[in-house]
Amino acid sequence: MPDYGHDLVFGTFITPTSADPQAPVRLARLTEEAGLDLVSFQDHPYQPAFLDTWTLLTWAAAQTSRVTLAGNVLNVPLRPPAVLARAAASLDLLSGGRVALGLGAGGFWDAIEAMGAPRLSPGESVDALAEAVEVIRALWDTGTRLPVRVEGAHHRVVGAKRGPAPAHDVPIWLGAYKPRMLRLVGTAADGWLPSEGYLKPGDLQRGNAVVDEAARGAGRDPAEVRRLLNVTPPEGSTQEWVDRLVRLALEDGIGTFVVATDDPDVVRRVGEEVAPAVRERVAKEREAAGTTPAAARRGARAVALRRPGIDYAAVPPALAGRAVEPGDRAWAGLRHNYLRSGAPGLVLRPRDPEEVAQALAYARAQDVPLGVRSAGHGISGRSTNDGGVVVDLGALDRIEVLDEATRRVRVGAGATWGRVAQELSPRGWAITSGDYGGVGVGGLATTAGIGLLGRLQGLTIDHVVAADVVTADGRLVRASADENPELFWGLRGAGANLGVVTSFELEAGPVGDVVFSQMALDATDTAGLLERWAAAVEDAPRELTSFLMMSPGGGRRGGGPVAQLMTVWADDDATAAVAELERLADAGPVLQHQAYLLPYSAVVTPAERHHTGGGDPVVRSGLVDHLDRDVARALERVAGSGAAYLLSLRATGGAAHDVAPDATAYAHRHQNFLLSAMGSSHEHLDPLWDGEMGPRTDGLYLSFDTDTRPERLADAFPGETLTRLRRLKRDWDPDNVFRANFPIPPAED
Repeated sequence: MPDYGHDLVFGTFITPTSADPQAPVRLARLTEEAGLDLVSFQDHPYQPAFLDTWTLLTWAAAQTSRVTLAGNVLNVPLRPPAVLARAAASLDLLSGGRVALGLGAGGFWDAIEAMGAPRLSPGESVDALAEAVEVIRALWDTGTRLPVRVEGAHHRVVGAKRGPAPAHDVPIWLGAYKPRMLRLVGTAADGWLPSEGYLKPGDLQRGNAVVDEAARGAGRDPAEVRRLLNVTPPEGSTQEWVDRLVRLALEDGIGTFVVATDDPDVVRRVGEEVAPAVRERVAKEREAAGTTPAAARRGARAVALRRPGIDYAAVPPALAGRAVEPGDRAWAGLRHNYLRSGAPGLVLRPRDPEEVAQALAYARAQDVPLGVRSAGHGISGRSTNDGGVVVDLGALDRIEVLDEATRRVRVGAGATWGRVAQELSPRGWAITSGDYGGVGVGGLATTAGIGLLGRLQGLTIDHVVAADVVTADGRLVRASADENPELFWGLRGAGANLGVVTSFELEAGPVGDVVFSQMALDATDTAGLLERWAAAVEDAPRELTSFLMMSPGGGRRGGGPVAQLMTVWADDDATAAVAELERLADAGPVLQHQAYLLPYSAVVTPAERHHTGGGDPVVRSGLVDHLDRDVARALERVAGSGAAYLLSLRATGGAAHDVAPDATAYAHRHQNFLLSAMGSSHEHLDPLWDGEMGPRTDGLYLSFDTDTRPERLADAFPGETLTRLRRLKRDWDPDNVFRANFPIPPAED
């Protein structure tokens, strides 16, 4: 039989004994300490001598940090699939993407029936399992807002809401032995999970043949189905054990070995001796044979969805296992941004700067657009595309403290600001970073960074002291005040044009608890409210930063516009905070108000990326020095036009004014407010914005503008800034590789 080319995984199959409830958990921790990859537990809900497996999985997940956890296999007749789907997704989110679902059709029907489930015939149990898989996958599929409807003979879900989406693409493995179950594995599952003790000689070969035939019939490559095996520890030597597992990997395609043991010594032996030896020998054999990795193989169904202009066979081997195509299930969770739809032909997910360089070199050789995405928020939509290549930096998400004294930290471009805030909060540190924890570090730290600590701390880019960059020609360079200083200047404001930043060094500021206020005001007098709010913000101490959002269509019963204020007082002095918040409240009739004293990390909370591209809005932006009566009335006319369904006003200024306009490529250092409007089409929004706000604004904010007309470039980079950037572009990206986000034309020699 062929080697399917799966990466080798080793784990344990542990008895969930209730005699010593902590024993299975100790073995789970030991599995991780021994360097193994997977912890699994038997599932017999009718067995009083056993702990409940799902409860045990959650307990073990909380006491481990790396291993995948799975039932082996979960008894579907006693676990309703709709509930199981939500339980698995929840545990996957809580554990950071460490759940796999091993499912079984039943067996032991007397005990199952005694627990209240109906007895099923063998054929009925297969049908019920197939329906269960359909229900589970449908509830996880949050790419559509339509409710789930599965009207099976055994499992019915009629109108259930989808979600939550798991943190990663949770694999479903089926325990199967008979042909009908094996065909279900081939058509619908991600893995086949039998136990060695139930197999006769030749069963693996025969089973693989049935699975493979069914997979091909469903348009899948057989390698899309992982082959797992619960194995019994042998009596012989380690070498004999290694020889047997190598044969199973190369001749029977087994990619995951799950050792059935409750013996700590066996667990250590597998981790320290067996697994390393098997991996080494299989790797050598595969290299000699030129085996294609399983992750790089696609069936006919997936191949048919490939986009023109992309040489899929040429994806670098280091990236092939993490490359995602339109025919892959993971594609739905990666294609879109926060509000913008995308349909890339290929998403590459490098894990380090060297792989970023490989991804970039590959993408340059393709005849399609290139997008670079940090953590995927991307309101403007330029980090995804239609039919192109997207280099997704989400795996470069490490956060580490470099120097306690200077509060210097290194942050991967693929991290999110919610995670950064969470990591820094225990030290009493923070870095201003927008208003939502799901925003990616890379996009914000190369554009500007107007955030809820902005008047106190300035812009996010003002805290960047160095950056590691992959250049257009694939070099890995460092930029700082001392190394490549001109590049360092340009990265802070126009970074998307100059390279792929893989990590930043930033200096955090001292920030303890803050007062966070959420206030709703009647905005019937829109212009008056905006003018009064802006005056209060400008007069406030730098500790106060306030953002205002307004939906002109009305946000309360009875209609009428409502302004939602999000305000941070960056100090724990509640008395001073109350005085300033009362001044904001004087801007208009207060409809609702809550204020809390809490860490900054509770304001921008971590958020996982599950973007569905809802709405595909167009956005226009502008900066103003002051929001006076003239500007406020112009905004009121925009609000009343019907062309914009959301207005947002963000206070900047304060510490951002302390930086000279030519110190960074973001030159807008005198304005106090960022204004933006969101609508459904440029056809309707642009004439209005150009007429009303164009004469009244001074500059724009790249992240909040989807207008691609050439004149916007001069708004973003005024005067000498653009001239300097064009020279920098000529030096670092003369071929204009990075042209997806407000492309700067290289200067001519």
